[in-house]
Amino acid sequence: MKALKLISVLLDYPTDELWQHRGELLEAADTAEVAPQRRTQLGEFVAELLALDPMSAQERWLGLFDRGRSMSLLLFEHIHGESRDRGQAMVNLIETYRKGGLELARRELPDYLPLMLEYLSQRPDAEVADWLTHTRHILELLAARAEERGSPYALLFELLIEIGRAEVDLDAVRRRVAAESRDDTPEAMDRVWEEEAVRFGAEAPPADCAPQRRPSAAARPNESKVVR
Repeated sequence: MKALKLISVLLDYPTDELWQHRGELLEAADTAEVAPQRRTQLGEFVAELLALDPMSAQERWLGLFDRGRSMSLLLFEHIHGESRDRGQAMVNLIETYRKGGLELARRELPDYLPLMLEYLSQRPDAEVADWLTHTRHILELLAARAEERGSPYALLFELLIEIGRAEVDLDAVRRRVAAESRDDTPEAMDRVWEEEAVRFGAEAPPADCAPQRRPSAAARPNESKVVR
């Protein structure tokens, strides 16, 4: 499904290579399997993103998805947090990908939403709808939180909900999100650092309870995804 592949690319960290494929991205938006009005909005999102210089786009992405946990693109962050269940869930998801013909790069985290969408873009429509239905509660929150923060990325999460054919009362989710305390403020982030002070010795947490984070763009090899 071209729409999922495109959304996967747009949700991922915007590497410099993205600007080299402007024409392909705009064409993919114009032919995406979504409602006509949504295709227009998707094309506008792509044009607006590529009108930014790469550094500005990267700073915007980091400011939304890499500050606090509430907007994390790691799905199990929202389901399991730092519990032991997260490790087994990751193993199970990797095995599902492998059976579907997708082998992950050594440092890829399987619950990273753009990666999951890339996988689903090659799967049957019924399977796509099933996966997106099961992640609907996360997508709802991400859509409402992105909108609350005035981010154009809200559109991409709304599209995923619609592709999953889920009936969602986003207004109710928005009201709930409006009452949340932000976790991306300097004060909130300072509190998190204080709560997660590194401990060594007998009281140190086991390794499989450490927060799973995707390597930063600077640390990982060139993995940018191009719409075919």
